[in-house]
Amino acid sequence: MKNTLLALFLSITLFSCTGGSLEKTLTSKAFTDKDDFNEFPKYKDKILVVEDVYDKNPDSSGGFAVKLKDTALYIQDGSKPLAKKYQDARFINSQKTAVLVQIEDGAKKISPFYIITLQNGLPNAVALTLPSNGAKDKDFAKGLEEITRTTVVVNNDFVVATVRGKVYPIKRQNPAEMIQGKFILYSSDKSTLVFAVDKGLYQVNYLTGETLTLPVPPKVLNSETMVREIQQNYSWEKNSRGTSFLKENPDDDRIVDIKEFKH
Repeated sequence: MKNTLLALFLSITLFSCTGGSLEKTLTSKAFTDKDDFNEFPKYKDKILVVEDVYDKNPDSSGGFAVKLKDTALYIQDGSKPLAKKYQDARFINSQKTAVLVQIEDGAKKISPFYIITLQNGLPNAVALTLPSNGAKDKDFAKGLEEITRTTVVVNNDFVVATVRGKVYPIKRQNPAEMIQGKFILYSSDKSTLVFAVDKGLYQVNYLTGETLTLPVPPKVLNSETMVREIQQNYSWEKNSRGTSFLKENPDDDRIVDIKEFKH
């Protein structure tokens, strides 16, 4: 009898049962460049499932749940409230062993992002959020911005390849704050990102970590046709390492191929 009660107590400790549903809380850890988000499942049922909460319960406020089999996966990040529901959730690998989520905490686009991933078949949570004291963080935190259908920018701090499960940190202009600018363009090879910042264009290649800040006149940065003017008056040039950066055209007679620009 004592063994039975002990087993029951341990089950309740590991999984809380509410209305027949199982729950597991994941304690998040910080992202490192050694993290692997592309695990191949050893068994067919060792994959994650994303559920639309509204589809399951039309009376709810919506959002998404992430599950492993029948167990709902929650995220605990330090002393922050337990995250049980996500405003966005999408797979970042074809094996369905990693899901990029943005928690539902009322902060909308500035809400933290995490990756729920399987490692050796067990669920883990990795935080894709860096500390920032930027004065205009709320203005420039845009949540997810698509570079392509399979590549997204996460709040100016990370690039996520949503097929191969690769995550690349974006080198900040100021280490203490997220890039205080609007993502506007990327190079034809999609690896150099361009942000319109206070006094020019901050360019960063997320594969090599190289950066270049190009001064641009305020009248261009404040223009409603800023992107078009940049396309007309600036061109991509490769440096000695083969990395593309925007440079101002040497003269007004150069014919620019708009196909060089992507966004």
